[in-house]
Amino acid sequence: MWQTPDDVVLISDSRVTSIPVIESGEPLADVRGSLRVDKRLADDAGAYAHLRSGLLDRLLAAERRLPAGYHLLIVEGYRPIAVQRRIFDEYRAELRTTFPEMSPDESYIAASQYVSPVEVAPHTAGAAVDLTLCAPDGTEYDMGTQVNDNPEESGGACYTAAPGIPAAAREHRDLLAAVLEPAGLVNYPTEWWHWSYGDRYWAMSTRSPHAHYGPVEFTG
Repeated sequence: MWQTPDDVVLISDSRVTSIPVIESGEPLADVRGSLRVDKRLADDAGAYAHLRSGLLDRLLAAERRLPAGYHLLIVEGYRPIAVQRRIFDEYRAELRTTFPEMSPDESYIAASQYVSPVEVAPHTAGAAVDLTLCAPDGTEYDMGTQVNDNPEESGGACYTAAPGIPAAAREHRDLLAAVLEPAGLVNYPTEWWHWSYGDRYWAMSTRSPHAHYGPVEFTG
């Protein structure tokens, strides 16, 4: 079982889950037409291509900061609650099959290294985006792993600060941070591709007294 570094706060940590949400009421906005969007996780309703409007504004600002030859490539934004629950439960079951010695509490914590529990999941709030970098022709740059590679598959290389990844991948991860952090986004350290704004993890990271966005229904 891959061990999370001690300095990483998991999204299931009480320091995150205890933060209140004061819902802003911002609508979900369609990213398509504003930024490049990959279809690998597309759903029929197009929910995956939606984010809170405030997050989209910040991504547009980040896109403008990128040097020539680079673009943000959005892989997934909003995720319905039922889908989030299924992904978490499936990964947790996979871990318990692979590591049968795990207790229920241990499997919950371990699954939270990679998938957010439903009650705090920023994707269900439209507050998180999974993204990477691409060239003008759509070719994705080397980031060290594929988007959504879990810790077991990647040997921990999915962690944003993972040692031992290629120099080019480190440069590309650093470039993502250099444009997204000034735009107000925060990274979930176990996933280099996962960035958010306005959710509980963002509030914990920025010492905000509350989150701006809670779970929201997508109406299409």
